[in-house]
Amino acid sequence: MHAFLWLAPLTLLLLTIKLILSKRSSVRLPPSPWKLPFIGNLHQLGLLPHQSLDKLAKKHGPLMLLKLGQVPTLVVSSSQMAREILKTHDLIFASRPILRTAEILFYGGKDMGFAQYGEHWRQMRKICVINLFNAKKVQSFQAAREEEVAHLMDKISQACSLHPLEPLNMSQVLNLFSNDITCRALMGKFSGEEGRNILFHKLIEENILLLSGFNLVDYFPSLGWLSSLLGLDERAKRISSKWEAVLCQIIQEHSIRNGEKTKDDGFVDSLLSLQKDPNMEISLTDEIIKALLVDLIGAGIDTTYIALEWSMSELIKNPQIMRKLQDEVRGVAFGQSMVKEEDLSKMCYLTSVIKEVLRLHPPNPLLLPRESMDSCQIEGYDIPRKTRVVINFWSIARDPKIWDYPEEFRPERFIDNPIDFKGQDYEYIPFGSGRRVCPGMQFAISVIELALANLVYRFDWKLVDGMVPEEVDMTESPGLTMRMKNNLYLVANSWVP
Repeated sequence: MHAFLWLAPLTLLLLTIKLILSKRSSVRLPPSPWKLPFIGNLHQLGLLPHQSLDKLAKKHGPLMLLKLGQVPTLVVSSSQMAREILKTHDLIFASRPILRTAEILFYGGKDMGFAQYGEHWRQMRKICVINLFNAKKVQSFQAAREEEVAHLMDKISQACSLHPLEPLNMSQVLNLFSNDITCRALMGKFSGEEGRNILFHKLIEENILLLSGFNLVDYFPSLGWLSSLLGLDERAKRISSKWEAVLCQIIQEHSIRNGEKTKDDGFVDSLLSLQKDPNMEISLTDEIIKALLVDLIGAGIDTTYIALEWSMSELIKNPQIMRKLQDEVRGVAFGQSMVKEEDLSKMCYLTSVIKEVLRLHPPNPLLLPRESMDSCQIEGYDIPRKTRVVINFWSIARDPKIWDYPEEFRPERFIDNPIDFKGQDYEYIPFGSGRRVCPGMQFAISVIELALANLVYRFDWKLVDGMVPEEVDMTESPGLTMRMKNNLYLVANSWVP
């Protein structure tokens, strides 16, 4: 009897352990690299995570599970696996993880880009598409695009005339242009305080640094209390306060118009009109408007600037491609003071050059992170709920199984090639795909095409004296977006036909 009393609980314990072990053995997780206690695989990320993850994927496969601190993270590095995430299981992976810095900068996740999947995100996307990104709106912005590009050309011409041999800091020139044209779309004819574009530039630089940086709570959720204790979020809060001040001022300036519509109205004016609409499905608070503006100002400026900077770098590094592009653009627009939008449809090589730039130098190489809302199976592997997902487009875009000579800049690969960036070709998704595809892709491409066409039409470009094309520094800068590490300096000479 006494033996039974201790044998029964022991048997129950053994059965329980067996059940747990059998359940664990039935879960088949994707392959993982070795990891350290506590920090997991964090030490393997490096300064350029897209490159570090690419090297790991070559060893462990295109579907790889990392442990970044306490957070399970699925890394996707092939077009086939990207299709599984972005098409087959798109709904399951349509959400975003809650990231502390994004929560602070975007008013508690009230924006569109970093918002979790749900009704709020659907309404934000609907508002942005209808009032800023649909084909009709992009087309209606044509005159403003041409005006801003003409202003850019005039600035470069003036610099050429005053200092003909002095190199231009093209990184700075293109960044300010991207800033101006994005703000023009969002806020109408840029009036407001002098120097505000410089302030936006500084704030966006801070945003990029903060969003690219390491935040303890994003990788160790159980240590969230330390963030408050050690003041780890203070920098993000300071930048958020600066955004708050300038955005409140902008909203106040636009509110003074009392709803009077003009041809120079921007996205802010549309939002303020919607705010008063009783039929709106969502209460469009000032906080939501500010969150959207921080989101769109940063995304709009950075994508355009990065694509143009890499475009000019690749063209100056590859003189034969520059000549071929200039021959096409100058042949189509010959005799005109500048390239107009209606000319662009005749410039197939221009389109190929931009596509190749976005393949080799995607502005956002890891896209934006996703998070699984439910468990699912991919290729026989079990993907648990609340797994963070990183899609390494940089890796996919350099996959030798898909691309010939993947490390080389060859725009010809896109001539008579139906692959497009709209999200249906999973080997080429610089703007993402599925429900969370970037809705501003056509807006961005329209600006990039017109600006690049005019840069190569109006000017002949040279490197700084003594430099040869092979010496152009193509090193990438660490960060959320893939900028050039060092500024690009070029000498411009006005072209006379």
